[in-house]
Formats: sequence, structure tokens, C-alpha cells
Amino acid sequence: MPAKGKHRRPKQNPITRKLALAGTGGAALTLPLISATTAGAAGTGAPAATVTAVTAATAAVNVAAAPPTTYSVVVGDTLSEIAADHSVSGGWKQLYEANRAVVGDNPSVIRPGIKLTLGAQVKAATAAVKAAAKPAASYANNLDGWIRESLDVMAKHGIPGTYNGIHRNVMRESSGNPRAINLWDINARNGIPSKGLLQVIDPTFKAYHVPGTSTDSYDPVANITAACNYAAARYGSIDNVNGAY
Repeated sequence: MPAKGKHRRPKQNPITRKLALAGTGGAALTLPLISATTAGAAGTGAPAATVTAVTAATAAVNVAAAPPTTYSVVVGDTLSEIAADHSVSGGWKQLYEANRAVVGDNPSVIRPGIKLTLGAQVKAATAAVKAAAKPAASYANNLDGWIRESLDVMAKHGIPGTYNGIHRNVMRESSGNPRAINLWDINARNGIPSKGLLQVIDPTFKAYHVPGTSTDSYDPVANITAACNYAAARYGSIDNVNGAY
């Protein structure tokens, strides 16, 4: 019994006490969200929606406070865009200098999948949201889609060429049939018939195959990309090809 005139300090609800202690540790990102419903059921008077909103804000602050140090390149990225999105000190030039070993000699060409070192100054929360919202490229399974996908691959590898240049040569060589094969010319008589949309012989396809595309010479995207790579080396661009090659 307490002495007269004094009041016993009410015991703190054990759930609330655990929540308060947990909020000061490294698990603060998960525990408040899990305990929001429990606290409401225990009659603390704190609406679950309010606790969740606070948790979301806290999570955003914690994410920003622990920024990633690397970024994985996706289709469509450029060094200038990545530098701006992540507030890289020194801009794209500094980003390029820090990653020259993985990017190569041409800063305008960065391959999807490579990891760039960003440095300390990044906007982690913004970058995460953008990466999640950025849809993967989608291409139709027809001549238009094959050409567009090839152009995207070519852009990443610095291979010149335009839609019209590719389309014109495809229609002349195969009429748009990816399974086309020439069984009567000199190549065929030599046992290496021309195949696919741009009628490429196997030795040429293997020599100019572009990484990231199929190793099947009949594959539309692989065939177009290899042919454009060969045309760039021999003629400067597929756009300069107006006859058989």
C-alpha cells in the first residue's frame, strides 16, 4: 500500500514500452509498422493510419541517410542522367572518371548491367523510386519491334544505323522473313548459306556478333545487330549499304 497522499505511478503497458525501446535501435524501420495494429488493439488511442504515416516518413529519412554507393545501369540510361538523378558531385564527367575502367573509352556508350560507383552524394530515395517506376523496354514480336530492339542494342555499343536504313536492307534481302535462307548463290555452294533478315553468313555472324544478343544467326535481333556491326566496320553504317554485302 502506498503512503497516504501519494500516488502509485501506473505501470507502463509492456507493448508500448517495448515499442519505445525498439524505436531507438536498428529495427526502427520494421517494428513500428508491425506494432501499429497491436497498439491500437491495446487501446493506446493512436490511430493505425497515423502510426503508418509516421513510419513511412521515418523510413524515407533512414533510406536517405544510408545511400547506396553503386548503381546498376539499365536500358536507356546515360551518364549525365545518372549523375543528375543521384546528385553526383562533379556531374557526369566525374562519374565517368570514377568508372572509366568499366565504362570504357566512350562515355556516350554504357552497357546495361554494369555497376557504377556513385560516391557519397546521392539522392537514394529519389533514385529508388525512379528505378522502380522505370518500366523495362517492351518490343513487339514483328519486324518493327525487332528493328527497334536492335537499334537500342546498337546504341549501347556505339554501332551506327537508322530505322530506315535497316528496314530498307531487310526488305531487299529477305522481305522481312527471319527464316530466309539463300541456297543457290556462291556462299551456298561453299557450304555457308546466307541466313536471316539481313542474309548474314555464319562466319560473319560469329565475327560481328554483339554481346547480349542470341547466338542463333536466325534470331531477328541478333541477325540485324550483327549485320549492322559488320556494315559499320566495312561501310561506315548500314545506311550506306544499297546493294548486296
